[in-house]
Amino acid sequence: MKPFIAPSMLSADFGNLAAETLTVNESEAGWFHLDIMDGVFVPNISFGFPVCKAIAALARKPMDAHLMIVEPDKYVQRFADLGVEWLSIHYEACSRPYLRKTLSHIRQYGMKAGLAINPATPVECVIEFLRDIDYVVVMGVNPGFSGQKFFECTTEKVAVLKEIIDASEANVLIQVDGGVDKSNIRMLRDAGATSFVAGSAAFTGGSPKEAIAALASEMEL
Repeated sequence: MKPFIAPSMLSADFGNLAAETLTVNESEAGWFHLDIMDGVFVPNISFGFPVCKAIAALARKPMDAHLMIVEPDKYVQRFADLGVEWLSIHYEACSRPYLRKTLSHIRQYGMKAGLAINPATPVECVIEFLRDIDYVVVMGVNPGFSGQKFFECTTEKVAVLKEIIDASEANVLIQVDGGVDKSNIRMLRDAGATSFVAGSAAFTGGSPKEAIAALASEMEL
């Protein structure tokens, strides 16, 4: 799969959500990224199904939902019903048996299953799940808030994870979420990432369409 930008709608202007969604449709973005936070697993609450439904009604690109919540299995069917194609859950939020059950559940509903890992979590934890997942979300910041400073060690984590995936001959792509901007996106791509979640870099300081194009151009250089 060709590398692509996945704008995080958490950073969009919610007062003009329809217009922002249409702008992403018209941009060089590959996916819509939906950050779902519950105030329990992470110290913040983002948005729920009404906002997701409003975006889904207008989205013309695949939707990728990142669940930063406890007990994600309860909501798998509802995200599938919304038309979400890629759904990730956190390694740190669930017990291992629960994780495997939920990843299987996600696939049963026809979605691609993802496993997200926090900055402090070693990438080796994903090895036992490589046959259960379709992508890994490597967090470049601590989950919960947008606009945080990028952890420089993320690039090395991506490179190590890519080696693990290649050695296992697993069909798993790598997404980086948090702190992605023009200063690091090319290094992350070279390290092995395919999907780049852009929040502040896509929606802050001007035209989102132009910002996404600038990120895509920097990534492809």
